[in-house]
Amino acid sequence: MAKYDKSDIERRMKGAVESLKGDLSGLRTGRANTSLLDPVVVEVYGAMMPLNQVATVSAPEPRMLSVQVWDKSNLTAVEKGLAKANLGLNPMIDGQTLRLPLPDLTEERRKDLAKIAGEYGEKAKIAIRNVRRDGMEALKDDEKKKDISEDERKRSEDDVQKMTDSHVAETDTVVAAKVKEILSQ
Repeated sequence: MAKYDKSDIERRMKGAVESLKGDLSGLRTGRANTSLLDPVVVEVYGAMMPLNQVATVSAPEPRMLSVQVWDKSNLTAVEKGLAKANLGLNPMIDGQTLRLPLPDLTEERRKDLAKIAGEYGEKAKIAIRNVRRDGMEALKDDEKKKDISEDERKRSEDDVQKMTDSHVAETDTVVAAKVKEILSQ
C-alpha cells in the first residue's frame, strides 16, 4: 500500500492557509469585531479553553467589546487570558461582564500588528513546508518498497512542489492584504 496521498497533502496545505486566515481575522483593524478574541484561551477548571467556551463575546458599540462570563468564578481567569493574548486591550470589570474599549490604533501599534501578521504568515509557510517534507518522504518510501517507479516519484515530487508553491503564494497574498488593511486605517 502506497503511503503517498496527493489529496491528503492538498487538504493539509489548505488547512494551513485556512488556519492563517482565522488567525489574521483576530488582528484588529479599528472596528470592534468579536473574531478579535477568537485566539484567546483561558485557564479554567484546570484546562486551557477557548474564550468562547466560557463566555459570550459581543460588540455592543463600534469601539467596544463585551465579554459576559458565564461562571463568576472564572472572571479573573478570563481577565488573565485577555492580558496574555497581548491584544493591547485593557479590560474593565463590570459585574460578570468585562468591557474592552478599543483604543485608537497608534502608528506604532499598527506596525506591531503588521509584524504579527507577518509572523502568522511565516508559521503558515512552515506548516506548508512540513507537509511538503512529509509528502516527499512518503514518495521516497514508496519507491524503496517498489510501489512506484523513480519516474513516478519525480513526477509526484514536482506535483508536491507545485502545490507547495501555490499555497505559499496564497499565504503571501493573504498576509499582504491584511498588512495593507492594518496600515491603511
